Amino acid sequence: MCTYSASNGHLTDFHLIHLSAFAYRGASLTIIEATSVLPNGRISPEDAGLWTDSQIAPIRRIADFLHSQNQKLGIQLAHAGRKASTLAPWVGDKGRGIASKDAGGWEDDVMGPSAICWGQGFPMPREMSAQDVRDVIEGFRDSARRAVEAGVDVIEIHGAHGYLISSFLSPISNRRTDKYGGSFENRIRLLVEVIQAIREVVPKGMPLLVRVSATEWMEKSAPESWDVESTIKLAKLLPGLGVDLLDVSSGGNNEAQTVTPFNDYQVGIAGRIRKALFEAGIKDLLIGAVGMITEAEAAKTIVQSNDDTVEITDENGALAKANIVLIGRQFLREPEWVLRVAYRLGLKVQWPVQYQRGQFVKGSKI
Repeated sequence: MCTYSASNGHLTDFHLIHLSAFAYRGASLTIIEATSVLPNGRISPEDAGLWTDSQIAPIRRIADFLHSQNQKLGIQLAHAGRKASTLAPWVGDKGRGIASKDAGGWEDDVMGPSAICWGQGFPMPREMSAQDVRDVIEGFRDSARRAVEAGVDVIEIHGAHGYLISSFLSPISNRRTDKYGGSFENRIRLLVEVIQAIREVVPKGMPLLVRVSATEWMEKSAPESWDVESTIKLAKLLPGLGVDLLDVSSGGNNEAQTVTPFNDYQVGIAGRIRKALFEAGIKDLLIGAVGMITEAEAAKTIVQSNDDTVEITDENGALAKANIVLIGRQFLREPEWVLRVAYRLGLKVQWPVQYQRGQFVKGSKI
């Protein structure tokens, strides 16, 4: 979750406390929020970044603490594309507003696959040149190298929610006529080349995740859009590129999208993708489910359930919708979510030794 609290891209004491709170309360993998690979790839002037070497040390400080707790640290590398140079949610009007130069923004340097504005309250992007595309790919490569130097254990490529990679995938926002636009193969080219660039500079066994919007929820509004079938087609290619897990989210690329979020609303999509992969004989790409997952029983059901939507037998003979769940907003509400989930499910887990006297009392309604 973006917290809009960095200083010129550098993580601060806030991030150390914020992220550490999840780790020492049991989150085995904590992922640093969207971290821009270039200065103009930030959503807001206060976004995290990893485009320069001076941004390594603040991340290493967090990595060192998480490792002292026997936990792992991930980072989500991103470029905001045409949704860049906006104000932090508590500054703009209802979470929207262009960050002008006076506010530290770069509204004249916002770019996307095509010169198509995301919508009201966002800057008009310029169409990226071939050099811009090369700069982005190099930005991801260099940021990944810095992440490894900082001690990060897992890298996730942010290809969702209408940010740069996501907007390249969609035929609605990508109207290019060069090798990065037009056909499915051309529209996924930027993502493919980013994956390849990162794999070249990270250790062979380092987990690489990709987050996508599995659908942009525009099937009713456009003759062609990025949809679940497109994501399935992409997912089948990812293991061969060295991707270990597909993080399945949705939406965010068009203000005309038609979707009503509810608890677990994206889980069925994750299950549909996983089922298609299994039917194609592809079992080496893990699937992560996200989206308003708030309760212990729901999280357990997602990874263990037998239901009418998806019936897949995994390697252990269990029926499952996804391999893992990824939690965002719920951790903001309760950093101890892992401990509460374990209590609700009757699982014994190790509490921080400093908090032993604060464990839930048997019979408590949590």
